[in-house]
Amino acid sequence: MIAAIETVRVGLIVVFVLLGLFFSFVSMTGVLRLPDVYSRAHTASQADTLGAGFGLAAVALTVGWEGAGFKSVILLFFIFVTNPTAAHGIARAAFEEGIVPWTEGDERR
Repeated sequence: MIAAIETVRVGLIVVFVLLGLFFSFVSMTGVLRLPDVYSRAHTASQADTLGAGFGLAAVALTVGWEGAGFKSVILLFFIFVTNPTAAHGIARAAFEEGIVPWTEGDERR
């Protein structure tokens, strides 16, 4: 019974790490490829939050509910709150500076 639980735990860790890498890669690609600050802030806030979230969930499963596992869960909550807030702040600052969002047919990249 213990071996089956351990196998499931290790499988979840691997899945969480792979999902974290996938979403971090999507975020990085979006930041490099998207045309304006608004779309970049959008992809950075959503995909990067998921990537970091899955990575920290894998850390929490790996170390257990000792000090480091509890701290990683607290950090996970902190990232889920602050990443979207920071992206909103960046987009709002860009809007207040008069940066026009990219539209289809717009030549700037």
